[in-house]
Amino acid sequence: MWKTIEQKIERLFPGYFSMAMATGALSIAMKLLKIPLAPEILLYLNTCIYITLWILTLIRLIQFFPRVRADLTSHSQGPGFFTCTAATCVYGSQWVIVAHNGTISTGLWFFGILLWVVIMYTFFTAVTVRKEKPSLAEGINGAWLIAAVATQSVSILGTLISSYLTEGREVVLFFTLCMYLLGCMLYLNIITLIFYRFTFVDLKYAALTPPYWINMGAVAITTLAGSTLMLHAEKWPFLTELIPFLRGFTLFFWITGSWWIPLLFILMIWRHAYHRYPLTYDPQFWGMVFPLAMYTTSTYQLSQALKLPFLVAIPRVMIVVALTAWVVVMTGFLHHQVRSFRREGKTR
Repeated sequence: MWKTIEQKIERLFPGYFSMAMATGALSIAMKLLKIPLAPEILLYLNTCIYITLWILTLIRLIQFFPRVRADLTSHSQGPGFFTCTAATCVYGSQWVIVAHNGTISTGLWFFGILLWVVIMYTFFTAVTVRKEKPSLAEGINGAWLIAAVATQSVSILGTLISSYLTEGREVVLFFTLCMYLLGCMLYLNIITLIFYRFTFVDLKYAALTPPYWINMGAVAITTLAGSTLMLHAEKWPFLTELIPFLRGFTLFFWITGSWWIPLLFILMIWRHAYHRYPLTYDPQFWGMVFPLAMYTTSTYQLSQALKLPFLVAIPRVMIVVALTAWVVVMTGFLHHQVRSFRREGKTR
């Protein structure tokens, strides 16, 4: 049994923290929409998920360091590690919005910044200096955009905890503003390559994996970062001066995310219905649940920041879609784990 667990840990999907990202984003969306009990339940569940994933990751880091190093410096696997940063900051945002706890969230923010620095510069240095590089079609996928997601998650949590600070608030808000702009840059650079691959490079239906939903999720969290800055603008006069810019830029990213949703659903139908690609559990499906929940959250906050109450109708519908996706994928996850251990029991 332990040998099987060791093998699972060694092969642990680097992007599994997207499970915590999806659960956290859904919890926050439900809290903003004033759905009772569910946000708190998901907070406690996400605490179990987050701690468990870190235990498995630390075991993997200690016992299988060469495998971790190879994954982190890989064009295809490396971007998944950005989910560690994003999950940490989304989880921290949960503690602010759902539990109103500034102490835990501040600690998670500093931890998230540390993870961001280590993973960001290790990955991009490795893929830059590598002598033998894959082709664009082989090397890039939607997971690369998690670099932008991680950057925006740091911005959002920092802006949220600024409300709990008595000193250094301006410094924190300046930092979160810079991270917001950096995240925008990363998205625009990476999505250009992905869009080029979509339209000019042969894309097999088998390669159209769920992380391509991050095409939408990255702009959704960018929208949330911009909206959060606008909602906290009164805490720093400089931010107040930037509100016209933030309004236009944030709305630009929101409509970009809205444009992606129908196309991604059509491509899913093309993959699973037209080509009959098996619809079985894959940890990458959490990379689809997170964008749906994040779009729900970001649209609600955008409606508050721009004072456009009619936009609230969208998250009231999208919360049903996001919750359904989360339940389906979580059921698939549990079913997959039960089958895996039953299969192991029969072979012993």
